[in-house]
Amino acid sequence: MTFAIIKERKTPPDRRVVFSPEKCQEVIKQFPEARIIVEASDIRIFPDDAYREAGFEVVNDVSHADVMLGVKEVPVDALIPNKKYFYFSHTIKKQPYNRKLLKAMLAKNIEMFDHETIVNADKHRLIGFGYYAGLVGAYNGFRGLGLRDNLFTLPKVEHLPDLEAVKAELDKITLPNIKIILSGTGKVTRGAKEILDHLKIREVTDADYLSKDYNEPVYCLIDVSEYNKRKDGRAFDKNEFYEDPSDYESDFMKYAKVSDVFFTGHFYGNGAPYLFTREDAKSPDFKINLVADISCDVDGPIACTLRASTIADPFYGYDPKTESETTFDAPGAITVMAVDNLPCELPKDASEGFGDMFLDNVIPAFFNGDADGILQRARITTQDGNLTPRFAYLKDYVEIAD
Repeated sequence: MTFAIIKERKTPPDRRVVFSPEKCQEVIKQFPEARIIVEASDIRIFPDDAYREAGFEVVNDVSHADVMLGVKEVPVDALIPNKKYFYFSHTIKKQPYNRKLLKAMLAKNIEMFDHETIVNADKHRLIGFGYYAGLVGAYNGFRGLGLRDNLFTLPKVEHLPDLEAVKAELDKITLPNIKIILSGTGKVTRGAKEILDHLKIREVTDADYLSKDYNEPVYCLIDVSEYNKRKDGRAFDKNEFYEDPSDYESDFMKYAKVSDVFFTGHFYGNGAPYLFTREDAKSPDFKINLVADISCDVDGPIACTLRASTIADPFYGYDPKTESETTFDAPGAITVMAVDNLPCELPKDASEGFGDMFLDNVIPAFFNGDADGILQRARITTQDGNLTPRFAYLKDYVEIAD
C-alpha cells in the first residue's frame, strides 16, 4: 500500500500537510507494509529536504501511489483517476462552489474520503484542525482588541514559528477588566480556552458571570443548553434539541447584556435558533463590542458575521444601526474577526497534531480490514463512479447542470 503526500494547489497557498517527516517515519515503523512517497512542494511547512533526510522519496509524479493524502481541495485538473483521496472537499453540505469537484471525482472513478466524514460509530469526528482554529482565533481576538483600543500590539500568528512563540507573545500583554463569553464544548472551544487559561483569565460560573461585576478580566464557558431555552418554558432537553430545535429559541441576550467580548466555538446545526440577530444587536442592552467568530457561519447565527475575513486582513466592523460593514475601529461598531482558515496561520503545530490523529484513527483501517468501519463510514464516492449510500443525499446536488 503506497501513500502519497500530495502538493497543496489551492490559492491562497496552504502550508499544512497530513504527515510531517517524523510522523511518516512513525507510520512506517508501525506498519512496515506501508510505503510513503512525497510530491515535491515549495510551499509546505516541512521542506522537501526534510522528507529526504527522513528517508522518503520526493517526486514530481505520484500517480503510482494508491492513496493520496492532502489537506485542501484538489483542483479538478490535478485529480488522478482511479485513486483513493483524503482531503477537505467541502462538498457534503452541497456547497455550490465545489459541485464541479465532486462531479469530477465521480467521473474519474475516485474513492473520496473527506476528513470531515471520518467519524467513529457514534458519529463523532475523529480528526480535524478545530483545536488549532480555537488557539489562533482566540489569539486573533485579543490582537484585534489591542489594535482597536491602542492597548498593546501583538504580531500576526503567521509570523511566529509555533505555539510556544504565540504564548510567549501573550505573556507580554495586560488585559483590561473585560468579561468574555466562550461558547461550545468541542475542539475549537478547547483551543480557545487554552489561550484564555494561559493568560490566567479567571473562569467564573454562569450564575456569577451574569450577576456580578469584577475588577479583573473573567470568562464564562457556555454550552447549547445555556444559550437556548424552550419556547414554552419547560426544561431544556439536549437530545430533543439536537433532534428537532424548532421548539427552542435563543437565550443568549442575557450574556450579551453583560459581556464585552464573545469567542465562538460552538457548532451550529441547521434549524437551530440564531444566537443573536441584527435586531438583538441594535438593542441598547447589547454590550458586546468584539466578536472572534471562530466558527464563522456567514450571515447566520452571529448577526455581525457578514463575511469571512482573511489572514491578510482579519478584522472588520459591523455597524448595528445600519446593519452594514464598516472599519474595525469605527465608533459604535462591533469589531469582527471571522477568518475561516485559522489553522493555516500555525501550520507546523497544526500539521503535527493532525498527523497524530490521522495515524491513530485512519491508517490502521488500511491494515486491519477496516475492523472499526472507519473507511466505510467516511467514503463518499466509489471506484465505479457512484455515491455511497450514506451520501446518496448528494445525488440531486451533483446532477445540477453547470
